[in-house]
Amino acid sequence: MDAGNKSHGVTRRQFVAVGTLGTAVMAAGCGPKAGAEWEFLTDAQAQTLKAICDQIIPQDDFPSASEAGVLNYIDRQLVRHYRPHQDAYRDGLEQAEAQSRKRFGNPLPELAAADQLAAVTDLERDHHAFFELVRNHTLEGFYGSPRHGGNRDEASWMMLGLGDPPLLGRAQYDLAKEPQR
Repeated sequence: MDAGNKSHGVTRRQFVAVGTLGTAVMAAGCGPKAGAEWEFLTDAQAQTLKAICDQIIPQDDFPSASEAGVLNYIDRQLVRHYRPHQDAYRDGLEQAEAQSRKRFGNPLPELAAADQLAAVTDLERDHHAFFELVRNHTLEGFYGSPRHGGNRDEASWMMLGLGDPPLLGRAQYDLAKEPQR
């Protein structure tokens, strides 16, 4: 081997091995923790958010918001497109919990359904901007495409009697048919 193929005594194989090891170590520290269910939310925050979302879209003949995967949708988006809303979620969920404990003496997820509704109604009145943010994200997760983490099993589309909506830019034309002239 000539000196031109070595860089400060490190072979190409050693360089690649160290780089691969470094990448593996960095990847282990990024993203969801092993065994963690949530990418952004803590378990306690997820339970509070579940109580709020399920008051916005409760279960009836069809799944509730949480049963349709809305929590997964919001959690995934909070580390992607909703990243600017992370502080609003942290603060808003903390305020919801504090308000529930103050009025009812218990955390929001532990309240009976009627008390949860009252607590969420209080949240809508007292922390309107946060409530509107959660409401909008809940509706997006419930009615949007399942590929984004919500609308599990196309629950809302079935509720509305819709088939799979076509993807924009695709399936707009039936190419098997002859053009009519």
